[in-house]
Amino acid sequence: MNLRAPVTLLDVAQRAGVSVATASRVLNGGDRVPRPELQERVRAAAAELGYTPNAQAQALAKSSTNVVGILVHDIEDPYFAAIANGVMRAADERHLLVMMASTFRDADREIAYLSSLRAQRARAAVMIGSRRTDAEQLARTATEIEAFLGSGAGLALVSQAGMPAHTIEPDNRAGAAELARALVGQGLRKFGILAGPDALATARDRRDGFVAGLAETGLEPVAVRAGEFTRDGGHAAALELLDNKLDLDCLFAVNDVMAVGAMSALRERGVDVPGQLSVAGFDDIATLRDVWPGLTTVRLPLEQMGRRALELAIEGGEPRTETFPAEVVLRESTPQR
Repeated sequence: MNLRAPVTLLDVAQRAGVSVATASRVLNGGDRVPRPELQERVRAAAAELGYTPNAQAQALAKSSTNVVGILVHDIEDPYFAAIANGVMRAADERHLLVMMASTFRDADREIAYLSSLRAQRARAAVMIGSRRTDAEQLARTATEIEAFLGSGAGLALVSQAGMPAHTIEPDNRAGAAELARALVGQGLRKFGILAGPDALATARDRRDGFVAGLAETGLEPVAVRAGEFTRDGGHAAALELLDNKLDLDCLFAVNDVMAVGAMSALRERGVDVPGQLSVAGFDDIATLRDVWPGLTTVRLPLEQMGRRALELAIEGGEPRTETFPAEVVLRESTPQR
């Protein structure tokens, strides 16, 4: 079999009658731009020979690639998927290539992925997750973030305040407090909270915001149960509350997937929603369109948050935090009583 050898930069330089360095500056980019006539000769030679520029060589010449990395805690979670979709749409509009990795909420994996993107000279990255509360993990993550930014790349984080980079932050506390006040306004009084893991600041902020909203009306929760930040976590926590035979008229889950799990648990036990027990969540994920009764929740502009994160990562500059407001959406799962 007669395989044609790939065309090299040397071949292009010889055809154009220029040095390899000049050919590289024309085709791969660089600080020193050759004269227009030389650029024309090099590009004509490359076209005649069918030369394709080497992406790694371009990265070395330009100090970065056109790659944007997305690091997400759990791509199966509709909350994270919606934000990632916003990042990807904004990247596509800028003709940037997206590489995405799921960290499965593992801090070491997140740090390793960010380090890998730095080694590959990524132009920017967006980290989407729920901020942890472990001081040692936070310190190691901050160190890698500083190294990543020091390489000249851009970075923005979503729901991970306190890091030395641009941050998009949903107003979790205010949204949860507003929800609590709205539910009390519907006549609900006896609340159980499906709180999520205390190690995740997002879960803790929503729990604390809801408790604060209740306190403004002179109430406090009947029970608070921690659980995984997942559908199964909400299912298990709801069953635990039912087994304890507590006197409740509403369950508040700190995210929608937990709320969906709780509703499934209630159906299994023959508890009517909302006839016997109301349920509310947080996020307003797209999959709620298929849930009945419609879930009362707190809406966040998830795709817009992702878009803005990409914009900030590309813009660079001094770190800034932008907060996105939350909006209570009352649906059939919490009727007026």
